Amino acid sequence: MSVSPRPAVPPSAPKPEGRLEWRLLLRWLREDGLVDEAQAQRTEQRFAAGDSSLHPLVRLGHAGLVRLGTSKALDVDALSEWLAKRAGLAFLRIDPLKVDVGRVSDVMSVGYAEAKRCLPVLVGLTDVTIATSEPFDTAWVAQIEAHTRKPIKLVVSNPLDIARYTTEFFTLAKSVRAAAKAGEATQVASFEQLVELGKSNKQLDANDQGVVQVVDWLWQYAFDQRASDIHLEPRREMSVIRFRIDGVLHTVYQLPNTVMSAMISRIKLLGRMDVVERRRPLDGRIKTRNPAGDEVEMRLSTLPTAFGEKMVMRIFDPDTAVKDLSMLGFSSHDSERWERLVTQAHGIILVTGPTGSGKTTTLYSTLKRLATDEVNVCTIEDPIEMIEPAFNQTQAQSALDFGFAEGLRALMRQDPDIIMVGEIRDLETAEMAIQASLTGHLVFSTLHTNDAAAAITRLTDLGVPSYLISATVIGVLAQRLVRTLCNQCKQPDPNVTRETLNDVVKHWRMNGGVKPYKPVGCLECRNTGYRGRAGLYELLTVGESIKKHLQPTPDLEALRRQATQEGLRPLRLAGAMKVAEGVTTLEEILRNTPAWDA
Repeated sequence: MSVSPRPAVPPSAPKPEGRLEWRLLLRWLREDGLVDEAQAQRTEQRFAAGDSSLHPLVRLGHAGLVRLGTSKALDVDALSEWLAKRAGLAFLRIDPLKVDVGRVSDVMSVGYAEAKRCLPVLVGLTDVTIATSEPFDTAWVAQIEAHTRKPIKLVVSNPLDIARYTTEFFTLAKSVRAAAKAGEATQVASFEQLVELGKSNKQLDANDQGVVQVVDWLWQYAFDQRASDIHLEPRREMSVIRFRIDGVLHTVYQLPNTVMSAMISRIKLLGRMDVVERRRPLDGRIKTRNPAGDEVEMRLSTLPTAFGEKMVMRIFDPDTAVKDLSMLGFSSHDSERWERLVTQAHGIILVTGPTGSGKTTTLYSTLKRLATDEVNVCTIEDPIEMIEPAFNQTQAQSALDFGFAEGLRALMRQDPDIIMVGEIRDLETAEMAIQASLTGHLVFSTLHTNDAAAAITRLTDLGVPSYLISATVIGVLAQRLVRTLCNQCKQPDPNVTRETLNDVVKHWRMNGGVKPYKPVGCLECRNTGYRGRAGLYELLTVGESIKKHLQPTPDLEALRRQATQEGLRPLRLAGAMKVAEGVTTLEEILRNTPAWDA
């Protein structure tokens, strides 16, 4: 949450008591020069015809007022911030990720909060911060100070936010309390009890209404906050819910271990997983809908830990998991080379990078582009990341001795044109991929290496002869994801120049304009300075000149030098170009890309 500095109270400002009234606010707006007489009269005539139960700020915010001398609308947010200055209080944009929802109901009841149009947002060791949309109605403050035995710090917030989060926070707290009460007799699974997991019948019912409501809230909240992963983590005292947003984890909520255990059981039940089995890792998946009504798939994974079962849910939103190739972030240079590569009739194309670097999105998006009615696209995955109707997808199952190699062997009898193997992990899988390529198929797969050239030597390490690599591998794409700057608050960074970027990329020289920006932080990006992520790509195409450096054994340095002569742009150079365009920062690039030694 972002709190604006407490401004000085205007010396001529009146000090009313009680609830706000729209006529008074309109008069203040005229006095402060935010609206002219014509706007004020039109609004008065419009409002005089009837009454409304809406908060005065909301009525005025929806009246179409425009700040005098500008084209900026005086919406509810702008009016709330202006009112905070008038009242001599700080303005706060409520960030639900930074509110300890579990302690909100300890300060006041939901009825009290609704009646006073306020909401506790921070319960500290020495004071309590309460957001209000009625900064002059403060008679109740003494009662809450007596109840909490702490001084109250008032801030002004958007009345729409206060109303929305009052409902959400108190409903969630009520559901958690109900679930916790229902599970008071539940034993907490800890390290000492791991061998007994699943043998006790004293478990909170996964279908208890409180648990159902908490799980529903969890998903809707995660979708609303653009989370890519949800972590449910049991701890010794209180369990923790965390969301990964733009690659960074945020703690969202703490709740009793009994409730966490029931939530995980509920989710396992919906994901058709073994609810009783808690001693070994399990996988599952759920399809649901986001607030916009679009289908969203979630991949579930559990793991027994010292204090109970941990669950991670990876969210695959169709809008982000499968994109048009033009939206992946390829430069025009690499986009043309990638397009030529993936339209080859046969060969192996590898996508490489660490976990969470966007390999799945690149592969799915590419395959979706290639999956026309004239071709048969088959995949063998572990697990299937996302169901795509255009593919024939198969799940590898190690428990049944059906791994990537066995799956590939079976797919070869399914008349495929294009095959995607989740990952080349061993020599047997690599040999099957090579066999598929030699028999006229286009094969896509992934590896975990730092850059594109290292994928070639990785295959050698697995035991693949260099002459087979030369005969089958036609291209390698290395990639990373970096956070992008928030467009609402980023500012020019004079400390980054063309010379700075040239020092970073060393063997290259940046040409053209350089417009670097730095992160600042605002309400839209939760004061991180970043919002969203973008891909960086390094594409190595294996032509005849590259093949000369593969035999008798691959020469990594020679490979890199030759690849750069044929158009390869290393990840760090791709990142420097994004910095020059004002998309991200130099710090992000240095943190996420390997140094280039060639």
